Amino acid sequence: MAELLRGKPVSDEIARNIESRIAALHELGACPALALVRVGERPDDVAYERSVMKRAEALGVVTRQVTLAADAEEDQVVASIEAINVDEDIHGCLLFRPLPPHLDEERVCNALAAKKDVDGITNASLASVFIDSGQGFPPSTADACLKVLDHYGVPLEGARVVVVGRSLVVGKPVAMMLLARHATVTLCHSRTPDVAAVTREADVVVFASGRPKRFGAECVRPGQVVIDVGINFDEAGVMCGDVDGAAVEPIVRALTPVPGGVGTVTTATTLLHTVEAAEVAAREQTDIAIERLM
Repeated sequence: MAELLRGKPVSDEIARNIESRIAALHELGACPALALVRVGERPDDVAYERSVMKRAEALGVVTRQVTLAADAEEDQVVASIEAINVDEDIHGCLLFRPLPPHLDEERVCNALAAKKDVDGITNASLASVFIDSGQGFPPSTADACLKVLDHYGVPLEGARVVVVGRSLVVGKPVAMMLLARHATVTLCHSRTPDVAAVTREADVVVFASGRPKRFGAECVRPGQVVIDVGINFDEAGVMCGDVDGAAVEPIVRALTPVPGGVGTVTTATTLLHTVEAAEVAAREQTDIAIERLM
């Protein structure tokens, strides 16, 4: 049976990192703060918002809720984002998506200042991932995949990695991040013929297609590490991943469970990004103070 790469040990490690860094920020008179922007009352958004707030409170990250009606005008949503941009007490912003269909999601996302984009939703943030500039923040879920692989000591340099799914939330950015770690990456999608034949050749497979239990025993081989990013619900309303875990677990070397895998790490990663943004802001304020004394 496969080793289960559970997310809790990874998120606990991130939490310890966050706590020590927040203590250092407090000594500088700074406290990391995350704005949570929600448009409407989608149950999954509300549930995730509560989860983030609970986790943030436990770690010492301040949260501020910005809630707008589902029929809010686009200019109103953009104005809320722009208010966050100029608020020096807020270091990061998490915008719940998808937005209601009457809103131009690209415009709303790109209204956010890149330095406060802790979930990698702006074009500027994504560009930094694609050119490997080391600036800005990648999408939290993509970053969480790397953090899971690192925590469990999965070697990436020279590894053959297949990513299934080409979204800007996970597929494309995680492929670029893996390339930056010197993996040999193949990106599959809905038009790829015989996806199973491609995934069987990999050392590591990242499934991020958003199709419940779509990938079974025919897609894997012994010795592989499987990262299942999917958060879906089956016909019985039970949460499941993109991978048919019952079919795949007896075959592969290691597998992230759903629930309890990558999703658990994503929230911790967003909060870590917020702390990193607060550190940058604190250094900038220190530099300004020094310049004024000179």
